[in-house]
Amino acid sequence: MDANWYEKSFQEDYTTLYQHRDELSAQREISSLLQHLPLPRSGKVLDLCCGDGRHSRALASHGYDVTGVDLSSYLLERAKQKSKEYHISFYQYDMREIPFVNEFDILFNLFTSFGYFIEDEEHQKVAQRMARALKPSGYLVMDFLNPIFVKENLIPYSEREVEGMKIEERRKIENEFVIKEIRIIENGEERKQWERVRLYSEDQMRQILNSAGFIIHNVYGDYDFTPYSSESKRMILYGQRQK
Repeated sequence: MDANWYEKSFQEDYTTLYQHRDELSAQREISSLLQHLPLPRSGKVLDLCCGDGRHSRALASHGYDVTGVDLSSYLLERAKQKSKEYHISFYQYDMREIPFVNEFDILFNLFTSFGYFIEDEEHQKVAQRMARALKPSGYLVMDFLNPIFVKENLIPYSEREVEGMKIEERRKIENEFVIKEIRIIENGEERKQWERVRLYSEDQMRQILNSAGFIIHNVYGDYDFTPYSSESKRMILYGQRQK
């Protein structure tokens, strides 16, 4: 698979594959984060890897001044079209190259929008850029996968029908990456795309973020804020940039 798989995968098919990740789920997730975490109730917020902006809109509905960043021009265009009633700024950047400095009160990185690159140094660079984008003592909220749960519950093959398309998904773990091959058959024609995410443990994530200048206050297992464990479906990290 292509090392830059993310440039091709976050396009039109992505919205079909993940249509269950909708406005309502985004509102629920943001409301839960704001209810359970001691975050500022106003200020400038960065939604890093915002996709079509569903979490950006949820944040804006709570009164935040929101900036959404993504690499996909297709998803950003959808975000702009869907967000016309909101005052949200959208920009196209690679997450390793976001230019912001001391600008945001909170940074959200949600729905496993980390771990896409081959080299650990690239992920460290992302963490450093995230810290730089925040004001001193600014808050970080990351929603990442739980690698233990992924390894123990991996479904090697599944298929489904969505909007007249047959979608086949094959999953494997290789060199500490979870890799998904997606085959879409529509009108007798097929197309393929891939996803690959580095399986960082809690300790590894803490190390990456600590090295970038963050203090991690807590780690949770889901949006109901149960304690993080091997059985947790998610790894939600909450912390702050050091002063």
